[in-house]
Amino acid sequence: MIERRPATDEEAKALASSLRLRILRICREGHTNKEIAGILGRDPASVLHHVRTLVGTGFLAPQAERHGTRGAREIPYLATGKSWLLSTPAQDRSMLTTFLEEVALVPAEDVDTTRLGLRLSPGDMDEFRSRLRNLLDGFSERPEDPSAPAWSVFVVVHPDPNRPGKAVHERPRPDH
Repeated sequence: MIERRPATDEEAKALASSLRLRILRICREGHTNKEIAGILGRDPASVLHHVRTLVGTGFLAPQAERHGTRGAREIPYLATGKSWLLSTPAQDRSMLTTFLEEVALVPAEDVDTTRLGLRLSPGDMDEFRSRLRNLLDGFSERPEDPSAPAWSVFVVVHPDPNRPGKAVHERPRPDH
């Protein structure tokens, strides 16, 4: 299993934006600020602020400068993969928002969703989380095939508020 470290305050803040999380995904293949803005349908000047934040925190790395079609200076940015190595619990809502924004852009018939309700002991739940994380880590370490289609995976594990039973965060109540 990949060892993760807690994010610094600056790193957590940089990742607490669905727009920045989308920029990281876009830059897995390296894109210029203008290209990123075009993909997102945003103004390049506002996107540049977010790109600079991600560069400043080590989530994006500028690549070799190149010249565009009209001779303009272009700098492609490449995601470093650093976000996969961090533990950022406060980022969870940003990731959910990012997922909802991205999945809204995909035809419904191309979205494969599954829900599963479980009742597991704390030890079994630890095993489930560990095995799921190992599966994801294993696939994240595989080399990418540039000719293959790009996929996105979003996994959420949470206490089920709809089923009776003792929730993980509940404390025993005194009998009345």
